[in-house]
Amino acid sequence: MAEQGGGHRRRCQVCGGGLKRNGRTSSGKTRWRCTSCGSSSSRSRPDVTRRAQVEAFVAWLTGPVPQAQASQASARSFRRHTAWCWRIEPVIGVTGEVFDEVQLDGIYLAGGWCALIAISRGTVVGLQWCDTEKTAAWMALLERLPAPGVAVVDGVSGLTSALAQAWPDTAVQRCLVHVQRGVRGYLTRHPRTEAGKALRALSLQLTKITTRDQATTWLTALNAWHQAHGDLIKQRTYATQPGAIRPQWARAGQRWWYTHDRIRRAYRLMARLARENTLFTYLDERFDGQGIAATTNQIEGGINSVLRDLLKRHRGMPPAHQKRAVEWWCYLHSERPTQPADLARPEHWNPQPSHPAIDDEPLSPAGYDTTATPEEGLWTRKGWAGRPR
Repeated sequence: MAEQGGGHRRRCQVCGGGLKRNGRTSSGKTRWRCTSCGSSSSRSRPDVTRRAQVEAFVAWLTGPVPQAQASQASARSFRRHTAWCWRIEPVIGVTGEVFDEVQLDGIYLAGGWCALIAISRGTVVGLQWCDTEKTAAWMALLERLPAPGVAVVDGVSGLTSALAQAWPDTAVQRCLVHVQRGVRGYLTRHPRTEAGKALRALSLQLTKITTRDQATTWLTALNAWHQAHGDLIKQRTYATQPGAIRPQWARAGQRWWYTHDRIRRAYRLMARLARENTLFTYLDERFDGQGIAATTNQIEGGINSVLRDLLKRHRGMPPAHQKRAVEWWCYLHSERPTQPADLARPEHWNPQPSHPAIDDEPLSPAGYDTTATPEEGLWTRKGWAGRPR
């Protein structure tokens, strides 16, 4: 092996003579030959090798580069050389910065995992793993981040409850696209009744509102719809009426239900959000000039869709590796990521062997076993019995 000596000049380990380059080895390393004794050697740099392996591993895991092109080795050699890189767990650090706006959303992965993601200005500021979008999981994410001015959410019940507890002073902006989807789920794309058509048209206008005057006009139109069709959504159908058909969602034994329940639900959705002042928070005077978003399209289109494409390229990976791929992508798109190789530690490439657990159960006669015993008339037969003739 070549070594440093006399400043930056390399010296031979055999005779101490000077070295000169002599091509490369089959693995791509530089070969050195001594000018005095003629011995050939190559210099090994484990730190450089590990850094190159981590960079190639992350480039393959988070990008479109196949394994065969991620390094000079074959795909099988690449997997063998970078197997230790799966142990590196990138963690998004909390900077403590108070953001004007934070968008929150969850994405479900194969294997029953859900990733709760928080972004601000297009960068990932928080990541939390859970099984479902429940309040406890959202609380674990929100408590790590300073309360922002506005939280843009899609209206999941667990998130709504967590926001009230963790960020009580934060204004909430409901994603208008999700509101439109909710109304469309109740009314379908082509409602049959005039009341349903008018309510559907009101929902489609939500994403076109850009001024406070337009928001006031929309709220007035919603109130006018209720004055015109308020009696319609109060109508009831009783099970004892002739020709009454019980809907599928009605409980067994339910004596009555709302005749136009789906129209009623669509109206109550928008009316409730209007009362809570969460429809037009982005137009509030307090946030003028901050560019508050009215939808979560930035996190769904810029984060969730990219993660789905990433996992589609790596389909077949176990859930643990899918989680690591999501963690690496989110870490690299966080606010202050470091170089991937800087996260590598000795315990990653040289883990301590795990000691097998020692069973200290005392030896004693088995109370229940499958061994043949003479007491049961079952034992190993001796002599000629059972032998082939």
